[in-house]
Amino acid sequence: MKKRVLFVCSRNNLRSATAHEIFSRRGDIEVDSAGTEKDARVVVEPDHIEWADIIYVMEDRHIKRLKKMFGAKLKGKKIVNLGIPDIYGYMEPGLIEVLQSKLNDFL
Repeated sequence: MKKRVLFVCSRNNLRSATAHEIFSRRGDIEVDSAGTEKDARVVVEPDHIEWADIIYVMEDRHIKRLKKMFGAKLKGKKIVNLGIPDIYGYMEPGLIEVLQSKLNDFL
């Protein structure tokens, strides 16, 4: 069974969308992405949380927001803060490099 990976940022436009794009090309994992804000391209829903084996967030505030939004549904879920600030554009080479270097240890 493939590991199911959820990438989360605020609006699902830049960081998590880039992670989704580049890691969905791999055949050994399933990937999805969502955002924590009401105006996100795809807003994170309970189904995302239930589906995911592991959740990668870009900043600590995303963990706090997920806990506020989903509380007990996060029990037993592994959440990893990648510590990637909101300074990159979608598919920006610097963002791709940071994502790949940080996730090489995990994926």
